[in-house]
Parts: sequence; C-alpha cells; structure tokens
Amino acid sequence: MLILELSHAECVEVLSRATIGRLACARDGQPYVVPITLSFDGTASLYSFSTVGRKVEWMRDNPKVCVEVDDIADRFHWTSLVVIGTYEELRDSPEDRDELRRAFELLQQHSLWWLPGAGTVGTGRRQTAPVVYRIRIATVTGRRAARSSPP
Repeated sequence: MLILELSHAECVEVLSRATIGRLACARDGQPYVVPITLSFDGTASLYSFSTVGRKVEWMRDNPKVCVEVDDIADRFHWTSLVVIGTYEELRDSPEDRDELRRAFELLQQHSLWWLPGAGTVGTGRRQTAPVVYRIRIATVTGRRAARSSPP
C-alpha cells in the first residue's frame, strides 16, 4: 500500500466535500472526541453548531482543538485529514451577525444539516439554544492511501 502526503490544495478539496468530522478537545489533561456536522468556508474556517454540553464547555475552557476528517472507500483506499485550530463561538451580536449568516448559509447546503446537533437528548433533559461556532484553521495536513499493486 502507498501512503501519500496531500498538498494543501488537495486538503482543501477534501474539506470542501466533508460534512462529518471528529472533534477532539481537552480539559484538565483529559481528551474528548465526538462526531460533528461541519461545513468548510473554502479558505480558513470550519463551521458547526451544538447545544451546550461537554464539548462546548470544554472548548470554552480550552479553545485549542483538532478535527479529523475521513473519506474512506475501503481499507486500502482512504484519505484522512487533521485540522488543528481554535474554537470561536459566534454570538447573536452585531459583531458576529455577518459571520453567523455565513455559517448558516454553509451549513444549510447539506441535507438534514441540523442533525445531530439539534437532536433530542435521550436523558429527557431540556435542550438549550444551539451554539454556533467556527474552528479557525491554523494547519491542515492529510494523507491518502492506495494499493500499490493488485493483491
């Protein structure tokens, strides 16, 4: 199997198609990884949203995050990206209004974009208003695997 490093342009192309990723955050030395719905703005940010819970609380405490995105055909043909960035909450304020509008425009390009972030919590607890956030991308790296020859 060949494993190749992706160029920045190839990473951007994969991010532009991605709708699901795995968000990693940490607090007090404890890592936490969860799937998220996401949209890429084409240049420097990923957008997502969630109700307030563990990941939002932890990212508020420590905004340094990582997002992993996969495109998997099978175990011999896959692409994987790692995005390192910073969590920024977008608030309903005059300063964030344009950014919020942009986030919703990007998220709405995907069907059922509000799931799972607006899904019902099985514990019966009441949902809070969603938090819209962006991950400002500091770096993105990627690798792609392909069979080097037939089996």
